Amino acid sequence: MRLAELSRRSGVSTATIKYYLREGLLPPGRQINPTTAEYDDGHLRRLRLVRAMIQVGGIPVATVREVLRHVDDYALGRTIRLGAALWALPQVPEPDEDDVFVQAAHREVDELLDRLGWSNAKLLTTISPSYRSLVVAVAAFRRLGYEWGFELLASYGTLMHEVAKLDLDVVETHPTEAEKVETAVLGSVLTEPMLQALRRLAQEEESARRYGFE
Repeated sequence: MRLAELSRRSGVSTATIKYYLREGLLPPGRQINPTTAEYDDGHLRRLRLVRAMIQVGGIPVATVREVLRHVDDYALGRTIRLGAALWALPQVPEPDEDDVFVQAAHREVDELLDRLGWSNAKLLTTISPSYRSLVVAVAAFRRLGYEWGFELLASYGTLMHEVAKLDLDVVETHPTEAEKVETAVLGSVLTEPMLQALRRLAQEEESARRYGFE
């Protein structure tokens, strides 16, 4: 398809598409002549991914470029490509390792990973932003005087492992490696707010069932 058709099918203006091309967010089309290029369904899929990351996820262009660099690194295995792409997304600030609450949270989260049998996650604790995010959250609860308790945290972890299985089941329905990794990134950008919304709706429903509307 030509640029005009790519714009029509994606709903993205030609000026924005040209900007994404200049910024390296979209691969160049196949050059037909010095002024005309041709694009395919891969460009359309990538364009939709970029728009979702920027518009829905609110992710800066520079970060989107970094994520896509990992998505397109075929020298890496799928797990590493996916991990690198997801880790390039915006993360919480680094925890203060001198904070006694952070230190306690590290111990609790490490014990949690052992309890859940997440040995691979345990190997990545020194570099994983997800691990640091959990430590920061647990430390914040402790600092405010709220302790969920290990059993409750483990229950949440067990439920989230089932969500992760479902996530990857969906990823594996796509035929190509590029689509698999792109879908996983898109799922992180879009599925997380969707899951948050579902959780809140479920809380509203359960609250009404238990306590009524009074």
